[in-house]
Amino acid sequence: MTKSASVSQETAPKKRQRRKDARPAEIIEAGLAEFAEKGFAGARLSDVAARAGVVKGTIYRYFENKEALFQAAVTSRIVSTLDNVEELVESYPGPTDELLKLVLKVIYEKIVASDARVLLRIIIAEGARFPDIPANYYRDSISKGMALIERIVQRGIEQGEFQDGPMSKTPTIIMGPAIFAAVWKMTFEPVAPLDLETFMEAHVDMALNGLLR
Repeated sequence: MTKSASVSQETAPKKRQRRKDARPAEIIEAGLAEFAEKGFAGARLSDVAARAGVVKGTIYRYFENKEALFQAAVTSRIVSTLDNVEELVESYPGPTDELLKLVLKVIYEKIVASDARVLLRIIIAEGARFPDIPANYYRDSISKGMALIERIVQRGIEQGEFQDGPMSKTPTIIMGPAIFAAVWKMTFEPVAPLDLETFMEAHVDMALNGLLR
């Protein structure tokens, strides 16, 4: 056996393992595309499999059903982003207004401007038919996001940077514009495009005007 053949045989299992490790993410991406095109009710796992380039049975190795795939998409696109935000909140040494700006920037870049907003559209459009979906989304995403905003605001109050007023007591007001922007991009973008960068700057300005002492 030649040296090159031996190396090829040694690396082949590693390549297959890397391919296997990447497969859940590929299935999630295909699932998001199907959800975006057909909604939750209309999406079929067989079509997800075809889009991902795998057989349908492969999906069941990683996800029990369509609901589990949707939940995995929430975790991949939103919960993981919020985990990163939490690390930022815990470690950021600078002023709280700068921290809030950074956090909102991450939310706009990773959620509002990405395919993650498809998940929000499904919750709005189909949540009444599938009540577990919005309930799980609120538990894993919205409530966590609100808790992080509350921590940032409380940090600002304790450090004497923020006032303890109406804005600080209502984290939904601080997060609301980002949700509005995501909905706008999904519905009115073809007829009235939204400049997310400018919108985000206005959002930050509005929030800080209500928070800073």
